[in-house]
Order: sequence, then C-alpha cells, then structure tokens
Amino acid sequence: MERFTKFKTMIFPREVLVGHDTSDEIQGMCQRVTNGNNALVVVDKNTRKISGLRIEKILSNAGYDVEMITISPPLISTNIPAVWPTINDVDYVMKEAKKHHADFFLGVGGGSVIDVTKLAASEVSKAFISVPTSASHDGIASPRASLKDKKGSVSKIANSPIAVLADSTIICRAPYRMLASGCADVISNLTAVKDWELAHRLKNEEFSTFAASLSQTSSKLLLDKAEDIRSGFEEAVWQAVKCMIVSGVAMSVAGNTRPASGAEHMFSHMLDRICPGKAMHGEQCGVGSIMMMYLHGGNWKEIRDALRAIGAPTNAKELGIPDKKIIEALIHAQEMRPDRYSILGEQGLTIDAAKKLAKITGVV
Repeated sequence: MERFTKFKTMIFPREVLVGHDTSDEIQGMCQRVTNGNNALVVVDKNTRKISGLRIEKILSNAGYDVEMITISPPLISTNIPAVWPTINDVDYVMKEAKKHHADFFLGVGGGSVIDVTKLAASEVSKAFISVPTSASHDGIASPRASLKDKKGSVSKIANSPIAVLADSTIICRAPYRMLASGCADVISNLTAVKDWELAHRLKNEEFSTFAASLSQTSSKLLLDKAEDIRSGFEEAVWQAVKCMIVSGVAMSVAGNTRPASGAEHMFSHMLDRICPGKAMHGEQCGVGSIMMMYLHGGNWKEIRDALRAIGAPTNAKELGIPDKKIIEALIHAQEMRPDRYSILGEQGLTIDAAKKLAKITGVV
C-alpha cells in the first residue's frame, strides 16, 4: 500500500462572538486569545467615533496599553462606494506597530480597515482581532485582504483573525446598502463553488467538499432569509453576519479563495479596473453571479430574485455602471485570474456572447 503523506494547515478564529452589545466583551476576548499588554487599535475617522473610542476605553480601563491609529480609507456613506485601501496604509500600520511595540492588533471598522489591519498583522506575525462596524463583504473572517494597486484591486494572502467580535447593535446602524452588499457577496458563492467543481472535473484541481459545503450553506441560508434581511431588524443583521463569517471560514478550510471567488469575482475586479468607484464589491459580485449562473445552466433567476428581495442591485442601471462597461468587463474578466479555471473558459467570452448573456439575464 502506498504511504499517505498528504498534509494541510488550516487556521481558524479561536473565538467568534456575534450579537447584541458584544463590544463590552472585548476585554475578556483579548485576555483569552492574546498575549502581551500592548494593543494597537486601527480605525478610520468615522469608525473611531462609532466604536474605536469605546474599545480603547474598555481596554485601557482593563490595564492594557492601547495605541489607536487612524488610516485613510473612509467609511462608506449611503451613496459613495468604499475606497479600497492601498499598500501604503498597510505600511503605515506596520510602522506604527513597531513604534509602539504592539503585541496584538484590533481592526475596528469596515472592510478597508479590517483588510489593512489583517495584512499588517500577518506581515509582522502578530495576532489580529476583527471588530467589524459594518458588513459589506465576507472578509470579516477570511484569510485574504483586498487592496488597491495601479491596475485595480488585488487579493493578498493574510492570516485569519484569531478572533471575531461583531456587535450587531453597531452593524445595524451602518447604511443598509453595506449589509445588502455583504449579503450579495455571500450569495455569489453559489457560482464560485460551481466554478471550483468545474475546475476539479476538467483540470483536476484539488477540491474540498467540506469547504464547498460551508460556502454553499452560507449562501443558501441567505437565499432563504432574503425577505428577512430587508427588514433591517437587528436579528436579520445577526443572521447575515454569521453567514459572512462562515464564508470566510470556508476559505480557511480550502486554503484559498475558491469557495467564495469565481468568475463573478473576476467580473467584479475587472469592473474595479475599467470603471472604478461606481459600485461596491459585493454588489458587483451579485450581478456577476446572476450571469455566471446562467452560463452554468443553473437557477439564475433565484439569485436575481433574492438580490431584489434583499435590496441589492441586479442590473447595470442599479449598479450605476454603463452597459458598455458591463460588456467590456465580461469580455476581459478572465484576464484577472488566467490561472483560475472558470465557466468563462481559458479565452473568456466573445463580444457577441457577452452581449447575449447580459441581455438575456436583464443585466443590460
């Protein structure tokens, strides 16, 4: 018998706390999952007021030496898409961490703050606690960080947070558009997993049934709860955030982004390159997932209807993106990840195929 030599490392959050007024539990969480006394709290100018000052006070009163720094990406408003963080923000956090001899990091904010803090902590091998103040995508607990470079958005490998503390009381107060975007991002896992299965069948790519099941479970739960999410009640926020965390954990199980990133994400990243600043990441992924599910021969109308029920965009007009840019993004989407096989194939779509796809699904 051939000797079995395969091994795999999976890193998960040691503790996840989601619920009403959980910010008050930050002291106990830090005591349980971190070592050292020097805490670096990373915020932006808005999340500093929303939650940062409260976190700083709780930890300071508990005897921690707390340093709070503010990075540039602002919190999204109701009408303005989030600004992607850059490597300069990461470098700044690393510099401040070294200056203040930080033992562990807390990212208190939206996706930008969490991604910057996550990557900076990974670069200096320090523990990181994710404290989201909004829920605009599934990066809350994932081992990836999205940054901006000259060519658009890029995904960087990082460590998963050692813990996640999500206060639904605070997240509930964020603009609803952010929550809808986060839900759309998780729902788009349905096509990401189909792409992964396709690559496994045709290219013999390694596939994790466990990771795929986690990813699909989070997506299908949101499909079932779409009407409830739109209510805006805190319980709905609680349910949605749990799904986003599970989606992030699925990526940790897989050791890559396959469970939550396929052709729909390539489409979104290409839109970031050719038409930046118009829509949110999750919104674009949701619309991309409608079209990719059509290509897979699946129930694309189910995705479209769920997005409508949640209040997320389902077409170019609602994204605020010209039809011609949607077509252009479809044609060139595969160029974002030529190493990752998807329903778009190795050459991508022709202009005629892209136009037909967007029109049939009502995206344009």
